[in-house]
Amino acid sequence: MDNALFAEFNPVTAKAFKQKIQYDLAGADYNETLLWSSPEGIHIKPFYHREDLNSLSIPGHPTSWSIAEEIYIKKPETAALKVLELLSKGVEAFQFKADDKFNIDQLLENLPRQNLNLYFIFSFLDVAFFTALSEKTQDKGFTCFLNIDIIGNLAANGNWFSDLKQDRYQLKELFLNAKNDNVVGIDSSVYHNAGATIVQELAYILAQTNEYFNHYGDLLQSQRFTFRVAIGSNYFFEIAKIRALRLLYATLANEYDLPETCHIIAKPALRNKVLYDYNTNMLRTTTECMSAVLGGADSICNLAYDAIYHKTNDFGQRIARNQLLLLKHESYFDLVSNPADGTYYIENLTQQFAEQALSLFKDIEAGGGFVTQLIEGKIQKKIKTSAAKEQEAFDKSEKRLVGTNTYQNPDDRMKHDLDLYPFLKMNPRKTLIEPVITKRLAEEVEQKRLKDE
Repeated sequence: MDNALFAEFNPVTAKAFKQKIQYDLAGADYNETLLWSSPEGIHIKPFYHREDLNSLSIPGHPTSWSIAEEIYIKKPETAALKVLELLSKGVEAFQFKADDKFNIDQLLENLPRQNLNLYFIFSFLDVAFFTALSEKTQDKGFTCFLNIDIIGNLAANGNWFSDLKQDRYQLKELFLNAKNDNVVGIDSSVYHNAGATIVQELAYILAQTNEYFNHYGDLLQSQRFTFRVAIGSNYFFEIAKIRALRLLYATLANEYDLPETCHIIAKPALRNKVLYDYNTNMLRTTTECMSAVLGGADSICNLAYDAIYHKTNDFGQRIARNQLLLLKHESYFDLVSNPADGTYYIENLTQQFAEQALSLFKDIEAGGGFVTQLIEGKIQKKIKTSAAKEQEAFDKSEKRLVGTNTYQNPDDRMKHDLDLYPFLKMNPRKTLIEPVITKRLAEEVEQKRLKDE
């Protein structure tokens, strides 16, 4: 932009802005009226000025992002046919979920011969299978993300796949034999959906990553870590969260002389999704996907508006897919790389998140590290404390979900439209530690409404 356009205007300092605001407040206290702090301890001002800008260098910010969709592998040939169908509808990357080994050839032979990012989420650990999958996807020209996270499995399920020693050994074998640059994928969505604050979420990602860096060291020289993050509806905070994650990862990686770029897959959070007035979920997921784009996610996998109570269905998936297509191809969210760069407010948020998360990370390390604190139950306790505060704010309608705890439609009925049980299930089983339990904010309100229908 030509600076001559502004030549006739004198620059205004932050001090002058503040003085004008104080004058307009007509005696009201500036600090009490206009300053506030978020649950994360982030301090928010009523305005930001170029004097606040401490320009941050965010390494690895992508120049483009991919529309991804999730496919469950029950029959590999059926999953491959689904890929072909979705490619014709604008999907660009695929996230496969599998609970058991499958015929790799039946999946890959039916996929198109083009460069694709294939993300896998496994509920098991099998070195031979993963090695074969890595080799065969590479031979076909695909980029394979295995997303193996032995520590994340402990946090989410309460158990190792086998035990600490065996899991670490198998992961080492993968680094040595799989010939794959994308073995580890840390899933932080479990912390977000359990009620952790953004600062906690970032600190736990960093501490979890440090466990891998510290144990495997030089074996990670060729590795690029993948992070699967849940995105909430606090628009600017979530933009800053993704940026802070890249910044924190690069800072830690530099300490180990490891590559500083990472890969981020974003998906809307479950914690703030609702059963009643479910169309509001579409509004939430739209802004959440926008945050993911502007924050710099590499791939975005949207959440269907009815995912919490309907089985996967063509209509719900089509709407979720179209939200991303509209953002990318009609709203032109793919044409500007790193649009948040230099934004006074977002840069300030990014720095505050990074600083506070780094401080919490140091506390975790001083307390023995992430795995130790998981086993001792300290991580779970901190998340529960944060979740309880958020739940209390929701119960008092200080944190609002429109259609659920404010502006309810009393005629809304859902009892006979539930394909899936939408609430927390507790199945008693033996675990090494207490798992991190995910739970939606609206569950108690919804259960009461269902009972009263």
